[in-house]
Amino acid sequence: MGNVFVLNHPLIQHKLTYIRDKNTGTKEFRELVDEVSMLMAFEITRELPLKEITVETPVTEAKAHILSGKKIGLIPILRAGLGMVDGMLNLLPAARVGHVGLYRDPETLKPVEYYIKLPSDIAERKLIVLDPMLATGGSANDAIDSLKKRGAKSISLMCLIAAPEGVELIKENHPDVDIYLGGLDEKLNEKGYIVPGLGDAGDRLYGTK
Repeated sequence: MGNVFVLNHPLIQHKLTYIRDKNTGTKEFRELVDEVSMLMAFEITRELPLKEITVETPVTEAKAHILSGKKIGLIPILRAGLGMVDGMLNLLPAARVGHVGLYRDPETLKPVEYYIKLPSDIAERKLIVLDPMLATGGSANDAIDSLKKRGAKSISLMCLIAAPEGVELIKENHPDVDIYLGGLDEKLNEKGYIVPGLGDAGDRLYGTK
């Protein structure tokens, strides 16, 4: 059964405050998203399995631990999810990166998949779907659907902030997916924006309107 984890580490919460601040410019916003993603990667990988090996230290032989080989796949949802990739790769340099592109049809408001490129062995990987904001949950839900249709077995979702509506949609449709959040916000407004939120993550990352 999937769980929801709000990562209350002081450094995550401190940096998330400046991400929310409307006066934070594009360069600083991008750097902060990178830093928070790296800190969240530290938390999301807490349960990765280890195996024991023997190494020679400068003093003697010692038993030590390394990751047991569970392969990671990072799947940013285009375009805003791209802003979270580098921070993750700082801690997980061996991870493969796939991409899922979705846009919202202006008439039906449903996400439409326009691009997908994934590692060939996604069934063997622990996949982490990256999207700064989980608002209605439609894009993340469809991205997870796309991964499962292509054989993915182990999926987590990582977002900077989320609205309760989006969390509930993922929990209902994908109860096997763990959700990792920097913050769980109050609600969605009538335009579908997270309140209090951080504005449009893609626009703030890339300086567009």
